[in-house]
Amino acid sequence: MGREIISLQAGQAGNQIGQQFWQKLCAEHGISPNGMLEDWAENQGDRKDVFFYQADDEHYIPRAILIDLEPRVINNILASPFKGLYNPENIYVSPHGGGAGNNWAQGYSAGEKVYDDLMEMIDREADGSDSLEGFMLLHSIAGGTGSGLGSFLLERLNDRFPKKLIQTYSVFPESSDVVVQPYNSLLAMKRLVNNADSVVVLDNAALTRIAADRLHVQDPSFVQTNQLVSTVMAASTTTLRYPSYMNNDLVGIIASLIPTPRCHFLMTSYTPFTGDEIDHAKSIRKTTTLDVMRRLLQPKNRLVSTTSTRSSCYISCLNIISGDVDPTDVHKSLLRIRERQLANFIPWGPASIQVALTKRKTTQNRVSGIMMANHTSMASLFKRMIDQYDRLRKRNAFLEQYKKEDMFANGLEEFDDSRRVVAELADEYRACESEGYINYS
Repeated sequence: MGREIISLQAGQAGNQIGQQFWQKLCAEHGISPNGMLEDWAENQGDRKDVFFYQADDEHYIPRAILIDLEPRVINNILASPFKGLYNPENIYVSPHGGGAGNNWAQGYSAGEKVYDDLMEMIDREADGSDSLEGFMLLHSIAGGTGSGLGSFLLERLNDRFPKKLIQTYSVFPESSDVVVQPYNSLLAMKRLVNNADSVVVLDNAALTRIAADRLHVQDPSFVQTNQLVSTVMAASTTTLRYPSYMNNDLVGIIASLIPTPRCHFLMTSYTPFTGDEIDHAKSIRKTTTLDVMRRLLQPKNRLVSTTSTRSSCYISCLNIISGDVDPTDVHKSLLRIRERQLANFIPWGPASIQVALTKRKTTQNRVSGIMMANHTSMASLFKRMIDQYDRLRKRNAFLEQYKKEDMFANGLEEFDDSRRVVAELADEYRACESEGYINYS
């Protein structure tokens, strides 16, 4: 029985990441660029129906909806070798084609105007699923479409499908060329806190750093950083697509990582990135289960830049290991990690790393792994966002474009409310580090 997931790609970053993600899934499942199954992929024992469905002529179509307010990125996708893969009815490009001008309010109000068209696509995909598990939103929170239209989609999906899970892969800005990025990020964050069940945080600075350190590419292209993200996304969904004994559905993964509903921002790390996955990457030499699990815990392999303090600790941690793995090796590695105290856990919950093994064979390396973790150092990321916001807001800089939209016509309370939500979230993550969190309200 498939537990299907519909992916929504919003804005430039969302569609660029989505493009790489679908290429990666096609390569893993043996689906050619036109959607036909390769001969070698006939009896793999995988579940393609989580992310794909079959058309009348047997070719596979992604359960993906591509949304953008300007046509450039989607036109590139439609000119690529994979143009025949997507369902043309699931592509929405604004007829005006002007984009959202890197303005959250413009993206949000554009969402209100095209609500019926988008919901018609989403309903059609949801009705075509046997047992829909949830939605996956790919977007960035710095610009206009990904943050504004993405926020609008989150709110509406929550109203319309209250029982379905919503997971997002959100690209957080470090320092961006969008001057109003602190405003956009904070307004989108409020929706990520209130309307998403789980948010995988990715950030541009960490992606560039990993490209430089791990892949020895000093000035990575968008394609290369997006390949990093798509590798992580594909790895984090391996247990859904290659069912094993645990974590066979999204709710199983989310339930084990998120003990309290508001603290649902996850960091990821992945090792080893190889030339198979990323263009021109240098390959890593030796991979044993212990090497992989130890590397996953190193801050330099995380795809998000947070600042840890002495009291920072893991709330929960799940390693998904693929390849040639013996369960006794996993047990030994966990003991070694505990002896060396390589991971500190919260005082009020179980202090253990969960491990899921997948049956997918890896090509180049014997073992590869991804860690998805809930960590209290996320508070530093939110604090950084609030500081950047306060600097602009103190001078009331660049607010004119926002006031033109209906939402801000009568006042700027939405900004203050978003700041309060993010500040409360940062405080709650810090409170997780103490014994008394059980009584936190």
